Amino acid sequence: MGLFDFFGRKSGGAVGKHAARAADKRAQAPDRWQSLRALGDMKSAEAVEALLQRFTFRVDPSITDQEEKDLAMHGIVSAGEVAVAPVRAFLKESASVAWPVKMLQQLVSPEELVGDLLAILADMQTDYERDPQRKIDLIMQLEDHRDARIRPALERFVEDANETVRFHAVQTIAGQEDVDDSKDAFVALYLREESVRVRVRVLDVAVDRNWTVDPEAMAPKLPAGYSLDGTAVKKG
Repeated sequence: MGLFDFFGRKSGGAVGKHAARAADKRAQAPDRWQSLRALGDMKSAEAVEALLQRFTFRVDPSITDQEEKDLAMHGIVSAGEVAVAPVRAFLKESASVAWPVKMLQQLVSPEELVGDLLAILADMQTDYERDPQRKIDLIMQLEDHRDARIRPALERFVEDANETVRFHAVQTIAGQEDVDDSKDAFVALYLREESVRVRVRVLDVAVDRNWTVDPEAMAPKLPAGYSLDGTAVKKG
């Protein structure tokens, strides 16, 4: 079954036939293509759910996979408002966030998209997990956004068990207008952090924002290329 249990419920004959073929990785590529086009022409929520199933598997060669997904995305986005709810549901459940985010970028406002991403992150923890890639991807998707909700929502992730999560949390918060409100959290992270790239990113923020710091506390972990001038961090 797909993410929406699509094939577990009755559907119209045309949608059902094309949905089954579009979601069958063993089907002939021309047949899948025909069904993807047919579903895209329907512009209904049910057809959108069927098209989303194409993003749950890959086929060879990679160029065919990309072309089919581009076609499916075009069909989804062209459906307009009726596609929003199915795509949001897909984003919440999909292991990979890149495609649903691309779709939502064309379907909703940037403010709504930020809200969608933060809502998913709100349910995530900072403890160790075997594969934090989805969390990393969600945080990275926020890096290009400027929104007052981002910094307070992401600050707890600077304490995440995963180094890459911490790095991208710092990176994303660093781009926000209210980054100064995370100074204490950033300095505390720097003092306990073993990762050089995370410490360097914190120091870059301290330089850019001209933060006043405790030189005695900061000096022991200061990497090459940085120095302290009184209570100010200097680069170079």
